[in-house]
Amino acid sequence: MLVTIKSPNRVAIAFASVLLTAVAGVGAQAAELSAHDLALIDRLSWGVNVSSVAQFRKLGAARWLQEQLHPAAITFLPEAASAQIARMADVNTPVREIAASFQQQGKASNEIPDEEARKTAKQQFQQAMSQRAKDAAARSILRALYAPDQLRERMTWFWFNHFNVHQYKADLRVMVGDYENNAIRAHALGKFSDLLRATLRHPAMLRYLDNAGNAAGHLNENYAREIMELHTIGVGGGYTQADVEALAKILTGVGVDFNPGDPKLKPQLQPQLVRDGAFEFNPARHDYSDKMFLGHEIRGQGLAEVDQAIDLIVHHPSTAPHICRQIATYFVSDNPPQSLVDKMAKAFTSTDGDIAAVLSAMIQSPEFDASLKTGGRFKDPVGYVYSAVRLAYDDRVIVNTQPIQNWLNRLGEGLFNRQTPDGYAMTSDSWNGPGQMMLRFEIARQIGSGSSGLFKPDQPGATDQPAFPLVQNALYFEGLRGMLRPSTQLVLAKAISPQDWNTLYLSSPEFMYRLRTEVSHEPS
Repeated sequence: MLVTIKSPNRVAIAFASVLLTAVAGVGAQAAELSAHDLALIDRLSWGVNVSSVAQFRKLGAARWLQEQLHPAAITFLPEAASAQIARMADVNTPVREIAASFQQQGKASNEIPDEEARKTAKQQFQQAMSQRAKDAAARSILRALYAPDQLRERMTWFWFNHFNVHQYKADLRVMVGDYENNAIRAHALGKFSDLLRATLRHPAMLRYLDNAGNAAGHLNENYAREIMELHTIGVGGGYTQADVEALAKILTGVGVDFNPGDPKLKPQLQPQLVRDGAFEFNPARHDYSDKMFLGHEIRGQGLAEVDQAIDLIVHHPSTAPHICRQIATYFVSDNPPQSLVDKMAKAFTSTDGDIAAVLSAMIQSPEFDASLKTGGRFKDPVGYVYSAVRLAYDDRVIVNTQPIQNWLNRLGEGLFNRQTPDGYAMTSDSWNGPGQMMLRFEIARQIGSGSSGLFKPDQPGATDQPAFPLVQNALYFEGLRGMLRPSTQLVLAKAISPQDWNTLYLSSPEFMYRLRTEVSHEPS
C-alpha cells in the first residue's frame, strides 16, 4: 500500500486517505490471524507483509505450510519483477556458453598490441563480468522479495551460504547466478544428496575450491577437506587427514571444461570421459589407485568412485546432526535445543536426507513453537533489509535493486561476497554490534522516507518514481501493534510525520528480531 509523493505538503492527506482505505479493506482479514500465525509467516518467509497475510488467510495454515514445503517446480513472479529479469543479459544462456564467451573475451583483450587499447579492453572485460554478478544479485533479491514460495527462497540463501563461493575469485562473477539458481535453488527443498552432487558438479564450486586443478600426482586437498569439514560431517565428526587425502584422490579429474571439443585421450580412456555442460571428468587426470575412505575400500574405477564417496559422506552418522543443527540455528536460535536437533536428524536419516521432511519435523516440534513465543530470531543483515522492504512496499515491485545490494555490502553481508568457504555467521553476536545498529537506523530512514532510490531505474537519465511506504497500515493496527512493548508504542506515538513513524518502527528493537508472540514489558 503506497502513495506517490508529488509535494511534501500532500503527505499527511495522502497518508490519512490510504490508511482509511487499508483499514476498511483488509483490516478484518488481518484480525482473523493470531499473533502465532503472524510469527509463523514471519519466521518461514523473508518477512510478513499484507500480501503474505492475505495468502495465508486464503489458503489456511495447513495448506499454506504444505505449499511452502512442497512448492510447484516453477513459480511465477509478478510481471514487473519477471520483466526486469527477462531484460538481463545471458539470463537463459547455459553457464558453459557464458564462461566460454568471457574466456575468449579475456584472451582477446590480453592480445591487443596497443597498451592503452589493451587497458581499455581489460576494463570493459572486468566491468562486463561485474555486471553479470550484479544481475545475479538483482535476480536473487527480486525472488526473495516477491516469490510466493518464500520458504524455498529462505532455504536458497541458507544453502548458498552453506555451500559458499566467492564471486571475485577467477571468473566466478559470470557463474554465481547459474550456481544459485540451478545448483542451489533447484534442490533447496529436495534431497540433500542431490544438492551436494549439484554443487560438486558446478564449475563455480570446482573453481572456487580449486578442484579444477586437482589431478593425479598434483593433489589439491581444498575441496575434499571443505566437503567434510563444512558441507557435511563437520569438525570433529569422525573423519581423519587420511580421509581428506583419500577423498582428494577420489576427486582427481573432476573439473571444468568450457571448450566445445573433447580433450585428446588414449583410446582406452575415452569411454570414461564424462562431460555435462561445463562439468568434466577427465580420466587422464584421475588417480586410479584403490583408496580407503571413511573405513571403506573404494576400488579405482573413475567417476563411480565419487558417487560411492558421496553416499558414504551423506550417510555418515555425523552428517545429519551437523546439517540439522545449522538449519535449526538459522530458524530457531543461536543455540538450538539438542532435543530439536535430534528430531530433525531423525527425520533426515529416516527420509534419506529429505530437506522438506527435516523442516517439517522442525516446524511441528514444541521447541519451534516455543521459539515463536519468546525466542524471536535476531535478523542478520539480509533478513533485516529484505523484511523491511517487504513490509514497507509490499507488492509494489521495486525497479532498482542496487540500493539493496549497497546496503548489504555496507552491513557486511553482501550477496556472493563472503571470501571464505565457511559462509556468513548466523549467530546474533556477529550482527548486533553498535556499528551495525547505526547503519540499520540509517537504512531504516532511507526505506521509511521513500528516498532510497528503489524506484529510480538504474540507468542514465532515469527519473525517480517515488513511492511512500505505508508501514502503519491495517496489518499493523490489527496485528503487529499488539506485538510491540509499551515502551516502543510510546516512542512511535511521538513521531512527528509518517516518514518519522516508519523510520522509528523499522529501527525498533522488535523489528530487529523475527516476530514473537509474547510481548516483553521490560523497558527497551
